[in-house]
Formats: sequence, structure tokens, C-alpha cells
Amino acid sequence: METYTAMRHFADSWGLLAMTLFFLGVVFFIFRPGAKNADAQASVIPLKETDPWPTSTLTR
Repeated sequence: METYTAMRHFADSWGLLAMTLFFLGVVFFIFRPGAKNADAQASVIPLKETDPWPTSTLTR
């Protein structure tokens, strides 16, 4: 059996199963009950007012 044929048979059977399980895992992770609080905290990170270059740490 050629390498291409073996890889194609693997992708047709177990590869599809692995990708489906990965997809379902990602969907479950996103829509889990505790995700709402983490999503709310992550959504305001770009809006926080922080000084990226504080003047007190600069040396001259």
C-alpha cells in the first residue's frame, strides 16, 4: 500500500472523527456555563486606560 493511499484512508476515517471531536470540544468550551464572566473580562482589556511607558521607570 502506498503512503498516499494509507494517509487518505486514515484521513477518511479517523481524521474526520478527530476533527469532529476537536470541533465539539471547542464549541463546548465556548458555550460552557462559566464562560460568560471570562468573556466579559476579556472584552474590556483593550479599553483599559494604562500607560504603556510610565515616566517613573524611565532613566535618563
